[in-house]
Amino acid sequence: MDWFINTLIVIATFFFMEFMAWATHKYVMHGFLWVLHKDHHEPHDHIFEKNDAFFLIFAIPSWLCIMFGMMNGNDFRLFIGIGIAVYGFAYFLVHDVFIHQRLPLFKKSDNWYLRAIRKAHKVHHKTLGKYHSESFGMLIVARKFFAEQLNSAK
Repeated sequence: MDWFINTLIVIATFFFMEFMAWATHKYVMHGFLWVLHKDHHEPHDHIFEKNDAFFLIFAIPSWLCIMFGMMNGNDFRLFIGIGIAVYGFAYFLVHDVFIHQRLPLFKKSDNWYLRAIRKAHKVHHKTLGKYHSESFGMLIVARKFFAEQLNSAK
């Protein structure tokens, strides 16, 4: 039964992280830490951005949860940390590899869900400034983007 509860903790944490990432993106990255996120909205030809520092914002809590969870007999914190880490890996694949093509993989997709995510992110980047952006999520975006992609597939 423990494996079931632990799996639920990992899955619940993963989905909670989407909302945490949305809030962090909207209120921190487009707020008081815009200085780190700004270069992500500007055209450039370098691989790394100041924005990449946000990796630590999510990696440190994951590492601490995993470490303290393991130090205490693999308690619930271990599985929260794993959920955060799995979300971080998904973020890297979806945002950095698929959307921004930091690695030349997954260049074309005919999947309506992935096209909707890419479109929502492009709309987010249409605004180059700190204010007036929309679509701050990664995996969950406004219905209009999904509807647009589903309608275009017909």
